Amino acid sequence: MKLLVTGVAGFIGSKIAEEALREGHQVIGVDDLSQGQLENIPAKAQFIQLDLSQSNNIDQIPKDIDIILHLAGQSSGEISFDDPILDLSKNTVSTLNLIRFGIENRVRKILYASSMSVYGHVDDKPISEHEDCHPLSCYGAGKLASENYLKIYQHELPFVAFRMFNVYGPGQDLSNLRQGMVSIYLSYALKNHTIPIKGSLTRFRDFIYIDDVVKVWMQAIHSSAVTNRILNLGTGEKTTVQNLMDQLKEIIPNLSWTENENTPGDQFGVYADISSLKNLLGFSNFTPLSTGLRSFAEWAQKRIQKKVLQKG
Repeated sequence: MKLLVTGVAGFIGSKIAEEALREGHQVIGVDDLSQGQLENIPAKAQFIQLDLSQSNNIDQIPKDIDIILHLAGQSSGEISFDDPILDLSKNTVSTLNLIRFGIENRVRKILYASSMSVYGHVDDKPISEHEDCHPLSCYGAGKLASENYLKIYQHELPFVAFRMFNVYGPGQDLSNLRQGMVSIYLSYALKNHTIPIKGSLTRFRDFIYIDDVVKVWMQAIHSSAVTNRILNLGTGEKTTVQNLMDQLKEIIPNLSWTENENTPGDQFGVYADISSLKNLLGFSNFTPLSTGLRSFAEWAQKRIQKKVLQKG
């Protein structure tokens, strides 16, 4: 199939594009390079640099796309407060433009990267897709709006929306200290051995390894069972920040941390009810956090060493 992968220069988009190419699909990759890196784009992908929030740019995309995998956008709840209009443009207007493109060109379906941020404050329990959504950030509000637009047009362009929980792993941007809890903490840990934690150590998250995310997305390309569904994409495992620190300290023994004020719009805690993911896609074999953290740390250490050698 011919797949359009947006955000192809980003962490998750590039990994999905790589796997799609390995499976024999043709990949058209789109990115405006405002966050992603050229080096992330698979060599065999056809790359088009453009901003999807500008409707006149959509005409640059080939018309014979089979499936859209939409991962482009501003991806930080904290950063979304800096310029809410820009965040809305990058995350919601871009989605509307792709919906129009998909309908006009009879695309089979669109897969969309939504976020756990749509939920807002929730109880300490596995959160299902039926939970009422009260986002706390401009980012979360934009993601929820995009989901609603997808539902409005589902009869003309079938969709699958994944509410992504905390994705981590090799390839994540260690230089961005405002997005990605694990990558932020690991970056501080490797450089300074001290992590400034924004918020309480009792906060909790659901951390999912990048390889597992890629597998689920690729399964969804071929599955009709998830058509016009919104699905949580997490492990279903609750991990506190304290537990994450303890596991990181096993990898980096001289690690320490400090507690600081909360980030605006940050959820205290959320983890996924993944019943729908298991029932509809049959996916339940997740990479343990201890294994994923070690792989990520080894990759990050090699990357830092490589940069030091290049500077030398």
